[in-house]
Amino acid sequence: MGRLDISEDIRSLTEFKRNTSDLLERLKATGRPVILTVNGKAEIVVQDATSYQGLLERVEAIEAIQRGLRQAGAGKTRPARKSLERIRKKRQIPRK
Repeated sequence: MGRLDISEDIRSLTEFKRNTSDLLERLKATGRPVILTVNGKAEIVVQDATSYQGLLERVEAIEAIQRGLRQAGAGKTRPARKSLERIRKKRQIPRK
């Protein structure tokens, strides 16, 4: 997903209604969301499905990292050797 370009990515809802096809094409081409305004105030963000899915995946990864950091901070850790051994057994990976 690209960075927001305020000269291109902020449009009125009325303009979006008038030029829906063109703006949807631009959304897909750039991957950037469009902020729609009502009476000059930002009200809605429109984004193509592929970019939205990517955003969700990044949010999930960040949440998993934060969860891991909280667990580590609370002392809920185990030695790497034990973790790797558990994975090896679970995945039936033979020792070399």
